[in-house]
Amino acid sequence: MRKVLFFLAVLIFLAAPLYAAQSTIKIAEGSSCMGDDKSRKQTEAAALAEAKRNAVESVKTYVSSATEVKDFELQQDLVSAYANATVTVLEELEKGWYKDPATGDCYRIKLKTEVVPDEKAMKKAQQKAKEAAWDDPSMPLSVKVWTDKADYRAGEKIRIYLKGNKPFYARVIYRDAAGSHLQLLPNPYRLDNYFQGGVVYEIPSGRDRFELEVHPPFGEENIIVYASVSELGGLALREEGAVFAVKTRAKDIGAKTRGVKVQAATEGKPDAPAEFSEGRAAVKTRK
Repeated sequence: MRKVLFFLAVLIFLAAPLYAAQSTIKIAEGSSCMGDDKSRKQTEAAALAEAKRNAVESVKTYVSSATEVKDFELQQDLVSAYANATVTVLEELEKGWYKDPATGDCYRIKLKTEVVPDEKAMKKAQQKAKEAAWDDPSMPLSVKVWTDKADYRAGEKIRIYLKGNKPFYARVIYRDAAGSHLQLLPNPYRLDNYFQGGVVYEIPSGRDRFELEVHPPFGEENIIVYASVSELGGLALREEGAVFAVKTRAKDIGAKTRGVKVQAATEGKPDAPAEFSEGRAAVKTRK
């Protein structure tokens, strides 16, 4: 079995639910017409703003209907957090001008967006709610990551653990002090990246053919877990022993992974949002 010798020591600040890292991927549309009072640039900006508003409203409605928790106050806190969400445009799917018989020149845009709930409101909800409430599968997706202890020395082996509150797809990335990225899961010997909710998963384990052994250089590094209820977007990878080296540019990894496959709409219904969670653990090692 080939060993992957690298180092990490997780500071277990992610033992609590990841309120700041939860989000929802949503396809949304917006349109606007020039009329007599708007320029083409203003019309395009108005259509973009409408698409973002529609994304927030759709996700807020989804969270309200999907979150079937008994704690009514918690549910209201969640809806409030999404009502004040920020919207990031992940991809412009369609855009263009068209003629409307009644209003003249109009502009339409279709986007893939990431709706991120208000961090302060989510933190408030977390502080008020019991831990068990955040493990409820009807809550928005939350994936935790931790290790067997917080400090490691040279030669010691590290175990990583994952747990989500509902079934999810995941990608586990290890970033070293030099800025290089390795994909631990899925890997050449463990291609399945679908996990059941409420189950603790260990890395490495099962079909994995690597070990996480503390080895110089020492310093601060990171474990990053990207998770979604839908399949994740692809990265450029190169097989490197028992894991994959990530060839995608570091700044693009998050955006590419967020290219999740949003569930296609059925007739008469909008595209279903895709819940997304990003978990991070800071890592340090010493001699």
